[in-house]
Amino acid sequence: MTLRVGYFPQNNSLWVLRHRGILERAIPDVEWVNLRDLPSGDRVAPTEGLPSQHSDHLFDGGYDFIGTGATPPITAQGKGRDIVYVAVSEPRHENGRLVVLDDSPIRSLEDLKGRRIALGHGSWQTTLVLLALEKAGLGWKDIVPVDVYDDAAGLFLRGEVDAWVGSYPYLTEVEKQAQVRELVPTDGLFSHRSLWFTRRDFALERRDELAAVVSALRESDAWVEDHPREAAELFGGDVDAWEHALRTRPWGLHPVSEEFVAEQQHVADLLHANGLLDREVKVADAVLPEIAALLR
Repeated sequence: MTLRVGYFPQNNSLWVLRHRGILERAIPDVEWVNLRDLPSGDRVAPTEGLPSQHSDHLFDGGYDFIGTGATPPITAQGKGRDIVYVAVSEPRHENGRLVVLDDSPIRSLEDLKGRRIALGHGSWQTTLVLLALEKAGLGWKDIVPVDVYDDAAGLFLRGEVDAWVGSYPYLTEVEKQAQVRELVPTDGLFSHRSLWFTRRDFALERRDELAAVVSALRESDAWVEDHPREAAELFGGDVDAWEHALRTRPWGLHPVSEEFVAEQQHVADLLHANGLLDREVKVADAVLPEIAALLR
């Protein structure tokens, strides 16, 4: 049976694994599904809900396993999808930031009211913005979210948005062209971890394959930590920027913790309260204690 793995550059671990052939040593029949190549369809307006393309494709047979940031698995549960968390990374506070241009009149989170904020809606960036707004006593409807992936940096530099949730290596190029100011530290808002999840049926019925994926990811992550320059070359583009991004993030897979579940539950509650999820979500329902044995 073919193992289908969804991957894209934003999950650095799976991107590197795709290009090194480690998983194929254990499972010869692997199909890699580049999520950037999937048709996007009509984008959901940020005020109406969360895009769920990645999680939906997990359930239509498009792939069996995926790695993302904080928001997509919550979205999947909110759509009634039966997901299971497999592993999480250590916190990656340094990877993403909510920034404004240095000469911006926005000096506090409260100043975001009515402002245009560029973000990849439905990604971890939605979580960061919601938590920042909560800190200021604001909500999603108090801002103008600009859902953009392709030219967010350009919009920000041209002043077409007031703030931007940027991540490395994309922030590197912006920092070469302009002085930016971090509006709130990511550390203290949320842990911003990488995480990996699958369907419950896959976790229960194809445990050996899941174990092979986990083992391959751990081996690949260890290689990246020791060879960041070589790993950066696998991403294309600005190799120096990618090397910086890879050097400044943690590597390795860890079991899902009670702390992580509590953080995800808070985010899920915020998403629902702000009208971005139609239903309440219980994050703990997506945790299988026996999966932790794969990480020992």
